[in-house]
Amino acid sequence: MFINTASHYIPEEIIPNSYFLDKNGMDDESIIRKSGIKNRRRAAANENTNTLAVSAVEAGITNLPYDITEVDLIVGATYTPYDTVGTLAHVVQQKYEIDKAIVFSISSACSSFLNAVEIVEGYFALGKATKAIIVNAEHNWAYNNEDDPIAAHLWGDGASAIFISKERISENDHEILDISTEGHAHIGRGPGGVCLKPTDGGIIMPDGRDVFYNAITYMSEKTDSVLKRNNFGVENLDYLIPHQANIRIINKVAETLSFPIEKVVINMVELGNTGAASSAIGYSQIFHSMKKDELAVITVFGGGYSSGAMLVKA
Repeated sequence: MFINTASHYIPEEIIPNSYFLDKNGMDDESIIRKSGIKNRRRAAANENTNTLAVSAVEAGITNLPYDITEVDLIVGATYTPYDTVGTLAHVVQQKYEIDKAIVFSISSACSSFLNAVEIVEGYFALGKATKAIIVNAEHNWAYNNEDDPIAAHLWGDGASAIFISKERISENDHEILDISTEGHAHIGRGPGGVCLKPTDGGIIMPDGRDVFYNAITYMSEKTDSVLKRNNFGVENLDYLIPHQANIRIINKVAETLSFPIEKVVINMVELGNTGAASSAIGYSQIFHSMKKDELAVITVFGGGYSSGAMLVKA
């Protein structure tokens, strides 16, 4: 499989740490110490998960080496849907009048992006599709309980779009060398580690410590595994793009892998945790600057729990 281009969309409104002092008593120093986050983005009143998704796709069209109507598979990925019937994927199909495409949306929390890629791999292998869009969007602020001192300051809004083809389309394509995902619902707090209950507290994190240690364990293990399966070592890796949940998690993953932190893609300091879109946004941010034959690993950990890693070559 080949990634033809990647794009993203970030809302304009910036919410600084100072916003939370009157809301839940969390000050700038405490938030930075616990999470590393300084700012996050919030969608405007006229934006939602679906509009964020369309904006991300729109940002990628100018670099797409074929007409978007050639797409025959659209997979949406989110845990913060605007509408669970007419999903973000269907809205993209409607916007661009993509006739006869297979269209659906999935959720596996912050692992959703890589699960979506693996699903696309299956459709390609079965000969049911040849060109796909994976659109990830999170409108975390639609479900955020601003009074929660544990997790309210973590969340940001954002979206990404990844365009994938079964065969190489242009010399600028990135090749997906390997991808694997795994569920871990039987470990630790599992489905109870992170929750989103719209009528009962919104997004909450009952046991951040459990999430913290399992995220470090599995993002490190999955990265090491995908490299070894393809006869690479950490020393061959040019970029590590982890899920953007917490700077302490990211630092510890880099330390565990003995990977230079300056080669880790980090956007959460200014964007907050943008959920399933976060690692795809990070990939989009470096897509056009990756040089030929450079390697990147995208590694994720999602509430539930779940994990995954994808090895990409420019």
